[in-house]
Amino acid sequence: MDLNQARFNMIEQQIRPWEVLDPQVLELLSVVRREDFVPLSHKALAFVDMEIPLGKVPGQVMLAPRVQARLLQDLAVKKTDKVLEIGTGSGFMAALLAHQGARVISYEIDSALATQAQRNLQAAGIANVEVRQADGSQGAPSDAPFDVILLSGSVAEVPRQLLEQLTTGGRLAAIVGQEPMMRATLITRSGPGSWSTAEPWDCNTARLQGFAEPSRFHF
Repeated sequence: MDLNQARFNMIEQQIRPWEVLDPQVLELLSVVRREDFVPLSHKALAFVDMEIPLGKVPGQVMLAPRVQARLLQDLAVKKTDKVLEIGTGSGFMAALLAHQGARVISYEIDSALATQAQRNLQAAGIANVEVRQADGSQGAPSDAPFDVILLSGSVAEVPRQLLEQLTTGGRLAAIVGQEPMMRATLITRSGPGSWSTAEPWDCNTARLQGFAEPSRFHF
């Protein structure tokens, strides 16, 4: 396989058509080696438009390239931003965030994935990401506030506690809702107790572990 050609095709055929046109994001996707963050058994799928299984537990996946790219574009990360990611997975999204921001704290609930992600990031020469093996559903209040919070997976709803950990002007992105209709949700803090919300696109993806689900009990 010609990896460079496959990477080019991914960007031109999957990512650009999904309205990802930010030159900085497109450049990052061309230089950060996605294939180095994919499990060896799925290496051939590194540039395919699909979620890639990561662990032994169903639902542990690497998000599709176009979804990661669109989330990154929507967050508009700046070089001075302190970033919290929940759901490290393979570490690829943390790597992209690290190139754009100042510091990234990334939580991964699965110990094996957290260890592998740390290895992947070290091998890629990325030093401004701290991977923590823990449940990140409550955020990192002792390290708050954050300029950017990314939930790398879907949740039924965004916990208020996470929103409180944003700076004024800070942005949180997540995939929110229930199948078959989830929405990419971008929440911006405009002041104390005040947020604005946009839902720019649809996307179904695997659940993040540790987040509460609404009761499905009905009379």
